[in-house]
Amino acid sequence: MNPVEGKAIRLSGLRKSFGRTEAVAGVDLEIADGEFFSLLGPSGSGKTTVLRMIAGFEPPTAGTVELAGRDVTRLAPFERDVHTVFQDYALFPHMTVEQNVAYGLKVRRVPRAARLRQAREALDGVGLADLGPRRPAQLSGGQRQRVALARALVDRPRVLLLDEPLGALDLKLRERMQVELKALQREVGITFVLVTHDQEEALTMSDRIAVLHEGRIAQVGTPAEIYERPATAFVAGFVGTSNLLTGATAEKIVGRAGTYSVRPEKIRVLSGTAADGPPEPDHSTTTGTVTEVVYLGDTTRFLVGLDAGGRLTALQQNLETSSEDVAALRGSRVALRWHHRHNFRVPDAN
Repeated sequence: MNPVEGKAIRLSGLRKSFGRTEAVAGVDLEIADGEFFSLLGPSGSGKTTVLRMIAGFEPPTAGTVELAGRDVTRLAPFERDVHTVFQDYALFPHMTVEQNVAYGLKVRRVPRAARLRQAREALDGVGLADLGPRRPAQLSGGQRQRVALARALVDRPRVLLLDEPLGALDLKLRERMQVELKALQREVGITFVLVTHDQEEALTMSDRIAVLHEGRIAQVGTPAEIYERPATAFVAGFVGTSNLLTGATAEKIVGRAGTYSVRPEKIRVLSGTAADGPPEPDHSTTTGTVTEVVYLGDTTRFLVGLDAGGRLTALQQNLETSSEDVAALRGSRVALRWHHRHNFRVPDAN
């Protein structure tokens, strides 16, 4: 496909060094027009540096950045058709909400009537049509985040870059804003690129995710691909909670050598006597002792020391149980069972 047709961003051989430290060690990536794409990784993985190179805030040591087929590697941020929303929102406290949203249009000398109309339309688009006269200090955290989005979207950039935009919000508001942000992206149809270390946030909002590790891309895929079929042991351990079966333990339980990932929610926790009955076709079964129980309200997490060696974490819904019921299972003998299809071979592990 021609990069102009359908490709909002193309990164080729992108590298960035700070002295002797290589923060980004060769990234090749294409992001489609209208895609909600996340750069996911722990602190120090290089995700924010990649975003800053797309925005033009950091020049790459090597490689190129293309936007809609145009090489913008050496262009200043204001010469690129992108806008960035930061975690701290960077709103002007002395300006009204409407003035904040219209500020960029004012800098570009858009006539006053036109910029106020566009600012009001942008505020309406994020559900803040009535708050234009207020100052940022009079708004909640979620409202300030929406103002920052409206300011970034007011002139419809080709790409919107989001640098941990929900990190300052409390849990409930963050969960609500995840849904609202994805709905807004669908409505405006602009390419969104999100940087986050929050796996749930990336899984909730993204069309595709790139998982970064030590300055390189460990895997690119849809949320389901990243979660269900991790390409490396790092991805399996970082995205969600994963159990890794290795060595002799894997051979005893799975019946084959290698390293296997099995997610906690796929595992059923049964009474210890369940292992004495006839084997269930196409299922893996192992036994052990519950060493810890974590009651989470809607679910309970069990940490089980295995007779075969190692340990597994299992997650069980609390359909008819209470905290007292599950706490009593600490120290109990249990059997763990899951379908063979949930034993996913981790390709790069031995």
